[in-house]
Amino acid sequence: MRDRPGCLLGLLQLFLLDQLFDWLQSRFGFGQGCSCSGLGCGFLLLLLFLTLACQIIAQTNWLRLF
Repeated sequence: MRDRPGCLLGLLQLFLLDQLFDWLQSRFGFGQGCSCSGLGCGFLLLLLFLTLACQIIAQTNWLRLF
């Protein structure tokens, strides 16, 4: 049986995901690029971020410290 990561690792993963999302949004997100005001890439990045964030939240044991 595989143990789920604890709350500190889950918070670190969410922080790193947030930093990556901010960097990608500034480069390729809404309002960037030559497409229709960057809506396509921004929307895809948003869906990817929500999917990964839900995966991190659901698979983290928030009652375990490490």
